[in-house]
Amino acid sequence: MQKISVTIITLNEEENIHACLESVKWADEILVSDSGSSDRTVEICREYGAKVFNDAWLGFGKQKNLIASRARNNWILNIDADERVTPELKKEIEEVLNNGGCNGYNIPRKNFFGNKWIRHCGWYPDYNLRLYKKDKGRFNERNVHEAVQIDGKISFLNAPFEHYTYRDISDYLKRMDRYSTLAAEEMFKQGRSAGYFNIVFRPLATFLKMFFLQKGFMEGYIGLILSCLYASYTMSKYAKLWEMSKKTANYRLEN
Repeated sequence: MQKISVTIITLNEEENIHACLESVKWADEILVSDSGSSDRTVEICREYGAKVFNDAWLGFGKQKNLIASRARNNWILNIDADERVTPELKKEIEEVLNNGGCNGYNIPRKNFFGNKWIRHCGWYPDYNLRLYKKDKGRFNERNVHEAVQIDGKISFLNAPFEHYTYRDISDYLKRMDRYSTLAAEEMFKQGRSAGYFNIVFRPLATFLKMFFLQKGFMEGYIGLILSCLYASYTMSKYAKLWEMSKKTANYRLEN
């Protein structure tokens, strides 16, 4: 069987990292890039025999490429600290490493809000390409929503990750501020701008898509709340993009 290296990036993941590492302790190698955790994250990782590196924060894509570059095996499984590899996924990974003919594999995710698995709202199957050959794949270096780019054939696995994405509404709102800023910065870097249409109608379109087209209404109140939260996130990132553009324009006028 071909050997595999698991890569994880962390920052203060004490609440998540134990279960994450427990789910991948079968791997031939576990590598962690930590960006200055002040809790027990690093200690727990070392208890599992992981190789831990203390790295300055470079951004999601760059950080994941950095830790992958240190892997001694050619197969990489990238996993977030709030994700778990199920026994079914472990078995399927072992099968494709022995018999598969692809350079990368998309893996579905069962996303949880609190302890509830969200089947609608576009949250499932939520495929992510996370299993790939080191010499054939690399994350694009975006500030947020980074993804592996593969040279060659890719395929899909059936067994999922479990992803414990948000503990509750307060957790979502705290992270929304950070991620909406990163998304706005990414769009600004691409030369994009925002106006009334983006700030007013894109949030509405997000809500309608999640709640109706992606059947969020079948999740009950949680589906309604998630649709509203994601609409708020959409509004926030475009409002921040508008603000960045305005500040830049004002700076140019003043100088």
